[in-house]
Amino acid sequence: MVTGFFVTGTDTGIGKTTVSCALLHTFAAQGKKVVGMKPIAAGSENGKWLDVERLLAASNISVTHQQINPYAFDPPISPHIAAQQAGTEIDLALIHQAYQELKNKADIVIVEGAGGFLVPINQSQNGSDLAQALNLPVILVVGMRLGCLNHALLTVQAIRAAGLNLAGWVANCTDPQMQVLKQNIATLEQWLNCSLLGVLPFDKKIDIQENVISVDIIKLQNCALWL
Repeated sequence: MVTGFFVTGTDTGIGKTTVSCALLHTFAAQGKKVVGMKPIAAGSENGKWLDVERLLAASNISVTHQQINPYAFDPPISPHIAAQQAGTEIDLALIHQAYQELKNKADIVIVEGAGGFLVPINQSQNGSDLAQALNLPVILVVGMRLGCLNHALLTVQAIRAAGLNLAGWVANCTDPQMQVLKQNIATLEQWLNCSLLGVLPFDKKIDIQENVISVDIIKLQNCALWL
């Protein structure tokens, strides 16, 4: 049985945290113990990493910051460069250990990747290696804007080349002025060959707890790796 999902995106700042929180709230509403994990966070504001804080707030079990966020760096830059500047190197074994600790406490662990799927995390590994190490079904967040078709198709190609199960995708309407939005979503439904789990409307004041996005859990439960 699947005990979690890995949330990635077509770019950085594309809505991965919002979708991750939506998943946490949806599973929690089903009576499950849930926790969010951000293995690598880069970019703090006033000494806090907002993605981590949001995931922690959406979780319903008691965990430490260190467990859900083993690596946190101040500058909003690529993880491998941020780690270099901090005099350290990101170790997938340490992340996997933290994930196992969370897995032992929760029914569902939602892991949010850093940046795009192939962003480097150290000198020899990238986000794909992280996803493979955790071996979770992947949910792709697609930022709906000009160029998204190519970005989405390339990312899906990389996910499947890594041998990972693509459980579904979410359309995040990041550009309120995007032309032929519905046609672009329809094109991705045709070409991605996986379930569209939800559409996130453009809203600067989005509040996941008010169910502005309805994640289709039935489709997730029917994905191949759920059984």
